[in-house]
Amino acid sequence: MSDRPKDDAPKRTRSADRVRAYLAEHGLADEIVTFEQSTKTAQMAADAMGCELGQIVKSLVFVAGGTPVLALVAGDRRGDTQAIAELAGAAEARFADADTVRAATGYAIGGVSPFDLPRGLMLLADDSLGRYEIVYPAAGTPSSMVRIRLAHLLELTGARVARISQ
Repeated sequence: MSDRPKDDAPKRTRSADRVRAYLAEHGLADEIVTFEQSTKTAQMAADAMGCELGQIVKSLVFVAGGTPVLALVAGDRRGDTQAIAELAGAAEARFADADTVRAATGYAIGGVSPFDLPRGLMLLADDSLGRYEIVYPAAGTPSSMVRIRLAHLLELTGARVARISQ
């Protein structure tokens, strides 16, 4: 038996620290909320946070024409692959596999945060998020979120707002 921690333990710690450092630079570190239970799905996150399902910001990675695209989609909606493909200038889009998600964002599925992303990654934001002033994206782990004004999220991420959900 190895004395090393499980593979995913250090990654979660690094991701949480990465998001916390980024948000601290922008005066938002105190807005991180961590839970004992998982917030890996939108419904689990909404239940834990006590908010509407649509306020949860799902960070979904798609591959459009061979290029990763991060789509910020309201928790009560599904990403529209055709719309995402069109905005990315591709014929089609599909969900990225776990390895592609990590390579494109530096985060593991279930904790993909829209903060501190590699330059050049295309970010799209679901226009239906506009129903809410406050939204909750992931904070880098499957059990943490950030409370943030939608306007501030869009400012920090530079995401292009478009109709990308069904």
